[in-house]
Order: sequence, then structure tokens, then C-alpha cells
Amino acid sequence: MLLPMRRICVFCGSSSGGRPEYTAAASGLAQVLARRGLGLVYGGGKVGLMGVLADAMLAAGGEAIGVIPQALMDKELGHPGLTELRVVASMHERKALMADLADGFVALPGGFGTFEEFCEVLTWTQLGFHQKPCGLLDVGGFYDGLLALFDRAVAERFVRPDHRAMVLTCADPEALLEQVEAWRPPTVPKWIDRQTS
Repeated sequence: MLLPMRRICVFCGSSSGGRPEYTAAASGLAQVLARRGLGLVYGGGKVGLMGVLADAMLAAGGEAIGVIPQALMDKELGHPGLTELRVVASMHERKALMADLADGFVALPGGFGTFEEFCEVLTWTQLGFHQKPCGLLDVGGFYDGLLALFDRAVAERFVRPDHRAMVLTCADPEALLEQVEAWRPPTVPKWIDRQTS
């Protein structure tokens, strides 16, 4: 039996990107999280989409917990006004703590770090290391290429169709969070075999 969701971990860019839709989506996602009574866990930054997300969450009266490595705090990139800012020693500790604090994951547009963080927690769900939903907020088709790659991996028998179905996707934050909250893990984790992993 899954416990009710309390917090969602959001991965997103430390840049704002090149389109106003990205900042609007970050702000909109925060507003939906707060309205649904869900706290935010994120990378703790004050810049880019991370800063927009956190500021909107705080403005909406929601909980915003940041997790940031000391090296980034030393560059004065940590958000000073969060509900809680946890400083850790490494990126590995950051990701592990963010995953522990959250009951589900959503990725906004971002760069290499966002892709890597999302794929890591998705892999943990695939392998049954945790039972937490993983969603992409596909703003303006930003994730179309990644989703096409996932589909190619299914076609080439590197990813099972039921594992591909674990990637929840929507352009609307309210609808995506409805999917996230309604998601249920497979009854039995399906492990790697010789044909598809």
C-alpha cells in the first residue's frame, strides 16, 4: 500500500532557457503543487528555472526544500529564502537525499543534469529500488526528442514497453500531477533479462 504523497522532487535547469514558456511552466507547476498541498524538493538554486520554481512556490505559501552541494553554495548559488536548505558534500549525496525526501519526480526543461537526474530515478523505479512515479512536463514539445529515443530503445528491444509506460508525460502541470498521484507501480518489479533491459 502506497502512502499519500507529501512532496514532489522537481528537476529543472539552472538556466531559464530561451523561451518564456519555460519560466511560465516552472511558475505554473509551483502553483499547482501548492494548491494540491504538495511540497517541493529541488536542487536548492536561486538561478534559472530553479529560482523561478522556488520563488513561485514560496509566493503560493508552499513548502520548498532545497538540496545543494557545498561547492555550489560556495559560488553563492543557493536560494536564501527557502523553507529549508540542506547543504551536502557531493552531487551523489544531493541526488540521494532529494530522492529520499520525495514521493515522486517531475522534470521541467533543463540540460544534462536534468536529463541525468530524471533517467536515474526512472531507472530506480524500473529496477524496483523505489516505487515512485516519474513524469516529464513536456513544455512546447521540449522532450519530444527524448521520448523518441525511449521509443527507439523499445523498438530495438533495450527497453520493455511496460517500462517505457512508466514515463508519465503531459504538457499541462495539473494533468501531469494527476497522473503522478494516480500512478501505481507494477505488482512485481520486472528485472533485466537477456533480450530487454
